[in-house]
Amino acid sequence: MAKSGKPNPKPEQRTPARKPAPATAQEPRDFLERPSVGTANDALLRKIFWGVAAAGLLILLGLSLGSGINADDKFQVDYSQKLVNYYSTFGKDTTALNIPEGNMHLYGGFFEVVTGFANKTFGLQPTDLGYHQVRHASSAALGWVAILCAGLLAALIAGWRAGIITLIIMLLSPRFVGDSLMNPKDIPFAAGYIMAIYNMAVVLQKLPETRRWNLAGIAVGLGISLGIRAGGLLSFAILFLFTGLHFLLKNGGLKAFSDGKNLKKYLAIAFGTAVAGYVFALFFWPFAMQSPLKNPFVALSKFADLEVKIRVLFDGINQMSDKTPWFYPVKWIVYTIPLAALAGFAGSIVLAPRLLRRYQPLWVSLVFFAGIFPVFYVIYKNSVIHDGWRHLTFAYPAIAVAAGLFWNELATFFSEKKYLQWAVYGALALTLVDAGAFIAANPKMPYVYFNPIVGGTAGAFGEYETDYWGVSVRQGIEYLEQQGILKPDMPEMVVIATNMYYSTKQLTAKYGDKVKIKYLKWEKRCDDAWDYALYPTRFLDGGTLQKGYWPPDNAVHIVTAGGAPILAVLKDDGKNCALGMAAAKVGDWQTSIAKLQAEVANVPDNDLAWTNLGQAYLNNNQFEEAKAAAEKALEISPDDTQANNLIGMYWLNKKDTGRAKTQFEAAIKKEPSNPAAWYYLAVIAQSQNNSQVALANLMKAIQIAPNFRAAYEMSAQIYESQGNMQAAQQFRTALGQMK
Repeated sequence: MAKSGKPNPKPEQRTPARKPAPATAQEPRDFLERPSVGTANDALLRKIFWGVAAAGLLILLGLSLGSGINADDKFQVDYSQKLVNYYSTFGKDTTALNIPEGNMHLYGGFFEVVTGFANKTFGLQPTDLGYHQVRHASSAALGWVAILCAGLLAALIAGWRAGIITLIIMLLSPRFVGDSLMNPKDIPFAAGYIMAIYNMAVVLQKLPETRRWNLAGIAVGLGISLGIRAGGLLSFAILFLFTGLHFLLKNGGLKAFSDGKNLKKYLAIAFGTAVAGYVFALFFWPFAMQSPLKNPFVALSKFADLEVKIRVLFDGINQMSDKTPWFYPVKWIVYTIPLAALAGFAGSIVLAPRLLRRYQPLWVSLVFFAGIFPVFYVIYKNSVIHDGWRHLTFAYPAIAVAAGLFWNELATFFSEKKYLQWAVYGALALTLVDAGAFIAANPKMPYVYFNPIVGGTAGAFGEYETDYWGVSVRQGIEYLEQQGILKPDMPEMVVIATNMYYSTKQLTAKYGDKVKIKYLKWEKRCDDAWDYALYPTRFLDGGTLQKGYWPPDNAVHIVTAGGAPILAVLKDDGKNCALGMAAAKVGDWQTSIAKLQAEVANVPDNDLAWTNLGQAYLNNNQFEEAKAAAEKALEISPDDTQANNLIGMYWLNKKDTGRAKTQFEAAIKKEPSNPAAWYYLAVIAQSQNNSQVALANLMKAIQIAPNFRAAYEMSAQIYESQGNMQAAQQFRTALGQMK
């Protein structure tokens, strides 16, 4: 068995595995014993390893300075400032103990405390770009820690060559690298997770020698993981599980318990580092401090009730995150990790028996467990996840280690035929070229990468989310600055609309009141007037993207990645859509029609303009025009439920309840929380003398929209027709109390 966490030089050829000596009563066979993984080239390989690692750190730090701002930073930065206030006032400022928006107090504050005080020291505020660059550089540094520990774990198991291969796979993984540039939750968690695992393996491998730095590494890793999120308790469970297994397998099974001195040593390692890690995490987590033995577990349990349910794009269909199929994270992983990692991980499973025979089996098992268990657990628990597989980012370093072991083993297998060995290296390089080229071409947001299996990012466009964090907003703003639209001495105010309010606000803060940011969802972009708009593809209908109706016709600049449009900078000269909507609000249908007609003439793919034009036509009794406008809106945006409602009302006007019902049901299928569709289905049911169904549909409409006056009135009328005056009066009373 290797005697150190860092392989030592040995003869070039690895010693062939020998048959173990038969066990004796005096000395049981060491199940974990394996030949050394060292070679005569270790000195050189070790230098290469650290050279690659050092270059990787510099690259990550450099890339982090150009990254855009994560949309979740609105919550993270707020939490960071509250934590700084808590510690600066020695606990007098208690706002960090309960944060209803985002429930940030349930998260550990390690990253936010460290970066918060760093920014305070530098005198930086969230409105300064430097504030966010400090956070991004810190995230990049922790991403590098995760990459380094993955490489070291591979080297511990199979030698420095395996470590180098793992390093390269990690450094050429666009998703992990991209997250490292700006993800303050998933990347620090991944760093703590793999740090604890690697150092645990070193400590146990080196016994009976004490490795103080590695013991500290276990504690810090545990502390960082729990100091980011309550799920870090998994790291503690792994520590106890594999320390216990090592104790039993190393010392002859259950009989090892008779050796009190040895048992105490293992208990000291497990409990000592666990307690130290737990205290480390508590130091950065005020909420947990209030009840150290209870609140971390309270946070863990509450996360099950706080799962974010948002709309996601998966397999070309917009659906809620709690309705995605069980294979959602698996498919995302398969489509977004480099082919070298995917093929290597699959190959490692095939070669698992060989790897277990040739290398320390407990650490090989640990790698598989650390990479596979979280994925299977998420599937088993039917956990609500979104934004791809970012919640499982912490498992990726272990997956990369398994891949590194496979490629290394393949090279070892062909070591006597150098041309075949070089063919293995060539295959490894070819399966990394695409990923490496993507990082080089898209250094500001490599996290939107998809591999060739799905046709790259261009092939995934319209099928899966790309820039779900809106980091491309920075590139959109840089375009406006390059064009001189945004500048310190601009003569007039520039109004910018976006669904990424926080990042846009921070990146334009330097212009003061010369820039006004309006938060408008994509489907609400006509609700107010603006000069320019910044919209990534987040929350857009998959059908709209697939049919080529995005970027829209009024786009003046497109930010692309891998051949796919990621963000559009829009310009609105005439403000016709907003003016048309404003006229509609006061019932001026003629003006509304005129303005919206002008909008669709200038911007033919504006689905909102077509939908609202259809509504204006309908209210102006131009039924055929209304239907045509609604159909055009559906052509552009297949998920436009308002357009379905308009066509349904057209058929109601034509007394064709069958076709009308089809349209309203289509609207509800797309959007169950559509009160108008439920109301009109009630109208249809009542026209067919089915009062029971009508009332049921009205109740659904009222539940969705408690101030839906027409639904209350119709409910009262139905109950009156049934002679139930008490129920009718209840609805009329509720109606009278509405403002």
